[in-house]
This record gives sequence, structure tokens and C-alpha cells, in this order.
Amino acid sequence: MKFIIGFSFGVLAQILTFVQLQGQFRWEWFKHHPWVISLMGVPISFLYIMSVKYMVSHFGGELWPSRLMGFSIGAIVFSYMAHSWFQEPFTLKTGVSLFLAFCIMMIQLFWK
Repeated sequence: MKFIIGFSFGVLAQILTFVQLQGQFRWEWFKHHPWVISLMGVPISFLYIMSVKYMVSHFGGELWPSRLMGFSIGAIVFSYMAHSWFQEPFTLKTGVSLFLAFCIMMIQLFWK
């Protein structure tokens, strides 16, 4: 259960980070109000902190699995969001990178 909670916090944090950082290319308001948008960083940071807390707990106190899971979640969320919001193509390079991110996740989960 700790993994699911940590994973969920991580996905939500990555989605909100994408909106915060890439929103300037979608909405004029975001482009013209960077100081207001930067305030999104406080609740987003809380989500990352909670994600790491639950991930580290799930992995028995080890820090690296949490970091690698966060990286992989970020790569997958970014690719999906960039494609859905900006029609960024899924190139072979992107596909291989996503496959590697998935492999990293599987290694952290199942390699004991």
C-alpha cells in the first residue's frame, strides 16, 4: 500500500510540475504571471515530499529506489503530457527512452 500511495503522490506531483513549467506555452496568463505560477511550487513540493516518504518506507529505508522511481515516473508522465498537450511525436528515441524508464521501474520493484 505504501508503494501505491507514494506512486500516486509522485504521478500527481509530476503532472502539476508539467502544468506549472509548460503552461507558459499553452496559456498566455501563465506566460505573463511567472511569480504567481511559481507559488504552485509549495503544494507541489509537499506532494514530492510525501511521495519520497512513502517510497522510501516501501523500499525499507533505501533512498536510491525512490529516486529512480521518481525519475521514471517523471519521464513517463512528461512524455504523455507533451504528446497530449502539444502533439509532440513519439519518436523511436522517445519510445526507447520510455522503455528504459519502464525497465528501471521494474528493476526497482522486482529485483531483490
